[in-house]
Amino acid sequence: MRALLVTSVGVTCAAVLTLPLATPALSAPARPPSQAAESPGSGPPSVRAAELPVAASRAAAEAAGSTQSLPLEPLAAPSDRSMGAGAAAGQGLERRTARPFSLVGVVWDDADAELHGTVQVRTRAAGSADWSGWQDVETHNAEHTADLGSDERSSGSVRGATAPLWVGDSDGVEVRVLPEAADPQNRSAAVPLPEGLRLELVDPGPDPAPEPAAETAPEPARAAPAGRTATTAAFALNPTPPTTTPVVVPEVLTAESEAASAVNAELAPLGASVIPALTKAETEEAANVAPGAKPYIGPRPGIITRKGWGADEKLRERQFAYTKTVKAAFVHHSATGNNYTCKQAPSVLRSIYRYHVKSSGWRDFGYNFAVDKCGNIYEGRAGGVTKAVLGAHTLGFNTNTMGIAVLGSYSSTNPPAAAVTAVSKLTAWKLGLFGANPKGKVTLTSGGSNKYKAGTKVRMNVISGHRDGFATECPGARLYKKLGTARTSSAKLQGR
Repeated sequence: MRALLVTSVGVTCAAVLTLPLATPALSAPARPPSQAAESPGSGPPSVRAAELPVAASRAAAEAAGSTQSLPLEPLAAPSDRSMGAGAAAGQGLERRTARPFSLVGVVWDDADAELHGTVQVRTRAAGSADWSGWQDVETHNAEHTADLGSDERSSGSVRGATAPLWVGDSDGVEVRVLPEAADPQNRSAAVPLPEGLRLELVDPGPDPAPEPAAETAPEPARAAPAGRTATTAAFALNPTPPTTTPVVVPEVLTAESEAASAVNAELAPLGASVIPALTKAETEEAANVAPGAKPYIGPRPGIITRKGWGADEKLRERQFAYTKTVKAAFVHHSATGNNYTCKQAPSVLRSIYRYHVKSSGWRDFGYNFAVDKCGNIYEGRAGGVTKAVLGAHTLGFNTNTMGIAVLGSYSSTNPPAAAVTAVSKLTAWKLGLFGANPKGKVTLTSGGSNKYKAGTKVRMNVISGHRDGFATECPGARLYKKLGTARTSSAKLQGR
């Protein structure tokens, strides 16, 4: 195990949460912790063996993030001209102050119910009087979820949900949910909204603190002149009191954190924040390719682990879920908006993770991997980056596939070249582990979606967009157009 270096028994929360981050630097200015922890079980992913003061323990729990769930209320008929005269009244919340949050979404009771209408929010930047304009929240529900009939879907905890929207550090919110008109000629007659609508305000908590650099042991004191002690001589040569050797306290992982890290133990040390990149030759050797064989596998890219982006392993279900193989990769956009910096990407991931588990009722983060606009690759759903982990990303086609979410919204914005390149690198390696050709085709059997009935055999590209398996805009028209480039680059990296 790695070690934490401390010089005294009184340890702060920052020392408890020390984690190294990947290059480029991913740490962001620390957010103030929520004023109240969501639950006693939402503590940090690791706890030191040394006893912590009660106040420090509570602060550590709060630092893991929180969710505010606010029931929506009936709204008066909208007077906003943008909604049109005569539009039916909906539900929402008037402007109000809230505890700090960075991501919003709307959920409802029935996971099978669709929200036919529009969801819009505006938020106030934390510590200011500045309110944003109205922002649309994507009202998808069934397109991103566990397959029908799966244990995850039938758990009883899954809810209907919009896409989450990243809004940055905020402390004020207003939301309106307006139903779709049932009759275009009579806008006051509306399709009923789902029951139990609630606004979710997610605080991701602060980023993991960078691991402190090792302190250098003090130089031995020079020999003392006659009649003086060594200590006196040392003070005479250097008025600063001699530094004591740092106390090395082993970091103790929780059972959940250790399990999430242990599944990658062949790739990186237990508790590592980054799985290092390998050359193609090193990748082939690590994959135990037979001597003289023609391997079609791309070099392993660097991957930021769940610990690296600060996942609270106590949120997810403890057991991992697997399928038999990985035949294809579905590319998504997260639909969380593009107003994030790469330093904020870990916060975006922690927010989505909390929204997927605490708000939507899923067993874990939905996607197997995530990619940010700078091309950083992140481990998503727990279970091991080399393994066939069952995700909840493409309804009807989660079995024997993997889901990659490019953080952002790419319906009208071009995805950064670095993000597309990262998708190519990731698929060249991961698909190569399972013998899949990125430029090839594959036949998948639908588990049931709005595009293909259950049992339908569908011929798809090995690297497909979400819209290939479900009637949706995802991964956005601009990102979807780049998938041909990703396929070609991925195959080339495999040596095809």
